[in-house]
Order: sequence, then C-alpha cells, then structure tokens
Amino acid sequence: MGSGRLDGRTAIITGGGDGIGRGVARRFAAEGARILVAEIDEETGRRTALELSDEFGADARFLATDVTDRARVEAMVDVAVRTWGGVDILVNNAWGSVGGLGRVENKTDEQLGQGFAMGYYGPFWAMRAAFPHMKRQGWGRVVNMCSLNGVNAHMGTLEYNSAKEALRALTRTAAREWAPTGVVVNAVCPGAKSAAFNRRMAANPELAAAADRSNPMGRMGDPEQDIAPVVLFLSSEDARYLTGNTLFVDGGSHINGVAWAPDLDAS
Repeated sequence: MGSGRLDGRTAIITGGGDGIGRGVARRFAAEGARILVAEIDEETGRRTALELSDEFGADARFLATDVTDRARVEAMVDVAVRTWGGVDILVNNAWGSVGGLGRVENKTDEQLGQGFAMGYYGPFWAMRAAFPHMKRQGWGRVVNMCSLNGVNAHMGTLEYNSAKEALRALTRTAAREWAPTGVVVNAVCPGAKSAAFNRRMAANPELAAAADRSNPMGRMGDPEQDIAPVVLFLSSEDARYLTGNTLFVDGGSHINGVAWAPDLDAS
C-alpha cells in the first residue's frame, strides 16, 4: 500500500517529456500518481514515461500530443479517462519554439497565432475537456504554467508574454467559476532552466550568465528540485482552499522585476 501524497490520483502533464514537465512528472511519480506524459516529441516522451516506470514503479504512459490541435488535446483527456477511469490533475506546461527574439513591430500574425495556440488555446481545450470529469467526482486540480516574461514584459518575446498573461486570466476566471465544485485552478510563474530557457540561452549564450546574476538567489531554479515541489503542493489535498492564485517560484525575481534587455534589431 502506497503512502504518497498523490496515491490513486491520475495526472496529465503536457510537455511532460523534458524540462519543467519532466521534473513535475518525476515528482508526481515519486508521490504515487498515475501519469500521462503528453508530449509532442516522441523520443523524450517515451523516455520519460519509461523512466517513471523503471525508477518509481509508476503507472506511466506516453501519448503523442500536439497541444495546438484541439482534437488531439481532447483525445488526450479521453485516453486518461479510458485508461484510469478519470482525471484528477491537469498540468498545462507545453510550449515550443515559435520564433527568435524580435521587437513588437517585427512580429508576424503567424507567430502570435502559434503562440496563442500553444500557450492559451491548448490549455483552454484541456481544461474544458477535463472539467466535467473533475466536477463529477467533486475534486480536481489544474496548474497552469505561466511566466514572469509576461508579468515583467520582457523584451523580444511578445507571443510568449501575451499568451501566458492570457492564460493567467483564464486561470483566475476558471477558478472563480469552478470554486463551488471542488476544482481548484492556480498558476505558477517559474524561474527555472526549462527546456525553452535552455534553447533560448543556447542561441544567446551571453544571456545565460546574466540570467543567473539577475536572480536574487544567484541562480535559475532546477525543474525537479525547485519547481516541481510547488506544483505537487498545488496538485494535492493540501491546496483544497487555494484557488485563483499565481505563485512566483522564481528565487525572488518578481520582487523588483528582472532586467532583461537583449540587443534587438530596431531596423
């Protein structure tokens, strides 16, 4: 008989194959959850699901999922329900590369559209599909991974900033409407070396050291050790009276804002 904080719970984690998603999946597995690793990258998704099974004995499955495709997102929830009988926890974490750093006036309609499809509509479709199952059982947890980029209006990432701030509005609205049902909805703004962060730093190596220096704790967070424990709390029984909040899990970066001024071509 297990004694984990998520024993008997079924969790869907989008973008669960790498970065913060993988860190959350590992923490959930250690706490007894059944996990659907919903990931667009088949290699990382299968590897993480196997890792969860081998290292933690978790009942973990991989499902190839493109969160910009509504039918695939709805199928993701259906798979969890058919496999385990329901869905208790939804972590909307998936994000992929849209374009490089660029000024507002140089962004395209396509970049904005793709950013909103991944960062807003994907989570919305997942929440809409999962809610009836959570409402029926009178218990549910939704954690939306948002970003300090939007809160602090970081330069160069308009599509990301805008989608993540729209997701925070969705989080608060759903939290207010769903509060009587036992379903709580919260957002996390992490300051961590996520997969997206690592890709951006690889393309802009001069910014990596600056990112660490700008953090009050002197480092960017670790997905599994720093971010995942907070997501675990929000996904547990302990968060039963906490909804509609944004938790800044960022080493204090939100307190005074972060200086983020990459050299953008103004031409």
